[in-house]
Amino acid sequence: MEFRLLGPVEVRHGGEVLALGGPRQRAVLGVLALRANEVVTVRTLVEAVWETAPASADTNIRTYVAALRRLLREGGESGERLVTRPAGYLFAAAPDEVDVLAFEELAGRGDRALAERNFVGAAGFFERALVLWRGEPLEDLELGPGPLMDIVRLRERRLAVAERHARALVGVGRHADVVAHVRPLLTRHPLRDGLWEALISALFQAGHHAEALDTYERMRTMLAEELGSDPTPALRRLHQRILTAGPAVSGRGSAGVPEPIPRQLPAPPASFTGRTAELATLTGVLDKAAAAGGTVVISALSGAGGMGKTWLALRWAQQHLDEFPDGQLFIDLRGFAPDAEPLAPSAALKSFLQGLGVAPGLLPADDDALAGLYRSRVAGRRMLIVLDNAYGLEQVAPLLPGSPTCTVLVTSRDRLTGLVTAHGAHLLPVDVLPESEARELLARRLGAERLAAEPEVVDDLLAHCGGYPLALAIIAGRAAAHPEFPLRTLADELCDGTARLAALDEGDPTADLSSVLSWSYTDLPAAEAEMFALLGSAPGTELGVPAVAALAAVPDAKARTVLRALERASLVQQSVPGRWRMHDLVHLYASERADQDLSPHTREAALDRLLGFYLHTAENAERLINPDTQPLRLGPPGPGVEPLTFDDESSSLAWFDTEHTNLLAALRLAVAQDRHRSVWQFALALDAYHVRRGHLHEDLAAWQAALNAADHLDDPESRALAHRHLGVAHADLARYDEALEHFREALALAEQADDLAGQARTHHTLAWAWGRRGEYRPAREHATRALHMFQALGNHVRAARTLNQVGWYSTRLGEHTEARGACETALEAHRRHHDREGEAHTLDSLGHIAHHTGRLPEALEYYRQALALYRDLGHTYSEADTLDRLGHTHLTAGRANAARVTWQQALDLYHAQHRTEQADQVRHQLSVLDEHNGPDMKEG
Repeated sequence: MEFRLLGPVEVRHGGEVLALGGPRQRAVLGVLALRANEVVTVRTLVEAVWETAPASADTNIRTYVAALRRLLREGGESGERLVTRPAGYLFAAAPDEVDVLAFEELAGRGDRALAERNFVGAAGFFERALVLWRGEPLEDLELGPGPLMDIVRLRERRLAVAERHARALVGVGRHADVVAHVRPLLTRHPLRDGLWEALISALFQAGHHAEALDTYERMRTMLAEELGSDPTPALRRLHQRILTAGPAVSGRGSAGVPEPIPRQLPAPPASFTGRTAELATLTGVLDKAAAAGGTVVISALSGAGGMGKTWLALRWAQQHLDEFPDGQLFIDLRGFAPDAEPLAPSAALKSFLQGLGVAPGLLPADDDALAGLYRSRVAGRRMLIVLDNAYGLEQVAPLLPGSPTCTVLVTSRDRLTGLVTAHGAHLLPVDVLPESEARELLARRLGAERLAAEPEVVDDLLAHCGGYPLALAIIAGRAAAHPEFPLRTLADELCDGTARLAALDEGDPTADLSSVLSWSYTDLPAAEAEMFALLGSAPGTELGVPAVAALAAVPDAKARTVLRALERASLVQQSVPGRWRMHDLVHLYASERADQDLSPHTREAALDRLLGFYLHTAENAERLINPDTQPLRLGPPGPGVEPLTFDDESSSLAWFDTEHTNLLAALRLAVAQDRHRSVWQFALALDAYHVRRGHLHEDLAAWQAALNAADHLDDPESRALAHRHLGVAHADLARYDEALEHFREALALAEQADDLAGQARTHHTLAWAWGRRGEYRPAREHATRALHMFQALGNHVRAARTLNQVGWYSTRLGEHTEARGACETALEAHRRHHDREGEAHTLDSLGHIAHHTGRLPEALEYYRQALALYRDLGHTYSEADTLDRLGHTHLTAGRANAARVTWQQALDLYHAQHRTEQADQVRHQLSVLDEHNGPDMKEG
């Protein structure tokens, strides 16, 4: 189907225009389609349809949506177009189905082409985008105030595209078309600077200089009278170019000889792709500085070796050559060259002065005099000066001109913060390419057809390169050199992380990623080099300062200082405040340095400290989440390890959320290095968090590793604990046969060891597993045995939780009176012992009992209290189950809409937790609800 909104609203299918009903129903469709693929609330739709909404507005909206669904199905629609969401409705559409989406996609493609100065392509995309407009958006609808901002935004977007279309036409040389398109637009929109700039440029480039100047003057007068403002910096620069049109001569020397105009820029690589945002940022800095005036413009591009900083600087320079008619100077300062010392500032000054026409015999010997002569030669000239591969501020400062007419680009692996502080430079970090631009780079080098032939392999290549421009260029070069080879050959070489850097070695130090990174590493002071190598040994992708401090056995302040130094060298990045990461390929290089430059004892001691930090901190957090947890049996923290402590459950869960990936990586490292006791300690430390957050597959993997490790320990208790928790993990994933087998093993081990506490916990989990299978009588039997054991042990918290189990299985057996008594007693005990999680579980049980004994308001209140506690605890796993049961209570009470909303919330959580069986059941419940009650049933 085709949905047309840029003009009168139309829906077409097979060439036929569908009837959409009355004006308000058409308005609902128009607003939903205008915000395609976004959830639109009922309140937003009401505000769009009525200026003053009636009391029945919400109900009417639901009726309109139901009718539209029916009309679209009758018109030939297949699939679900109007999707109900808890907050409202979503209109699902592909870009080629809605003219607004098609317009935005074409405009975006035009923007990217224009940024790369592909004027022909940009003009084509913009023309296709603009031809979609048949009038004003939704022009035949009578709308309330709701969609006004969307329509205003679209109108502004159309004008912006028209401006860029005109710019592209100027670039193509279609000057007459520019004049024909732009003049009518300026009649209606006389304050659009971009339109004026395109018109004046077209007149100027077509040779109509006088008309161009006259047009500029009319525009300038209009702005002064209407807004009291001046033309933009870009327009003023254009005006100056027209005034000074003719052979460009920067000035004359003392003998009256014209001074040369240096053109020293190397050509950028033909395969340059992307960097749209960075190019736009550089242009914005230049425009802003031109408007302010008074200071030289300095932009510092910093990033790791191989990020493409030089290519970016050269591409921007080539795109803006007309901004610098008096010449461009370029020099490689060799700040991180592998085979030479950084270039002395005096040598760079001599090179520049010779490019500016000063004979070698006339160059001063004194460094200060050289700098003074250089500044004098560039004063007042509109020049670009590119200082590539700078080492630091002391190398760059003498090369900075004093004239505000000059612009300087500096590239460096150092962040050059001193240049920002002392000279007001604009810092532009150059990081990895986004996935879309990385893919485009490969497509440009290898051809879209070759990529399309092996799409999954291309995904692997992109993942292995991680957006690193040099790595992508190496891969593209190797593939281009062997067009007959399948790309899978390259992908297989890169699959092995330990050999990936070798696969990116082209034999040329300037095109070998390891060599390029080594230039930064070998320049580091000893403490920074050791920290870099240690980070290569560490598991995980993003480390906090306390973890780094433990790794290196230094105070937090020292760790932070060294990390900042590595950041200045562009070897690490601060992804969020206080957390540091390396690119995957940099991490591989750091790992190589650790193997070669650190002794085995140093590496092992560092990992001991890091794993100890994680385990001790995890235990501190675990105790707050689950006070009844079994101890990890850790010794005291070792030297250099300062574990974190927490004030409450919320801060504990937040730490686990932040460190979860690192903790799993630490567990995998412990497995790989046969640290058997650490393996099951990590599994136990993560257990309560995994259950709270519903990380069921991660929990299963952790306990499987723990059981394997326990088999290597002379410790039956560890094996029993691993079997018991592995059984729970299997049962959570509905693998009940495997679960029961592990529980039986755990029980046998506990009985052999005469471990009453272990037996009690195993009976407790056996009860839960039988209950999950729907076999409530053996479940209650195991719960009763566990209850007696916990009471004998004096474990009041566990006894209360198990008493709730007894009550839960009793109600499932239809014995509601006994169940209620048991659960009310358990609830009192939970509150007395401040066991909030146990309290939430028992409130859920009481809600179920109340529902099935006909006390629906009481059931709703119990469930409300349980949900509040689960959400406060961050226990999303149990929250999902309670939401499912609450939905049934709503439906029994005749609250179909509330049931629908509640089940949708449960479904979202089940999806997030990968609980497929439960998700399918809830999806079925929603389907039956819609079938019997209709999607827009009014609350009863």
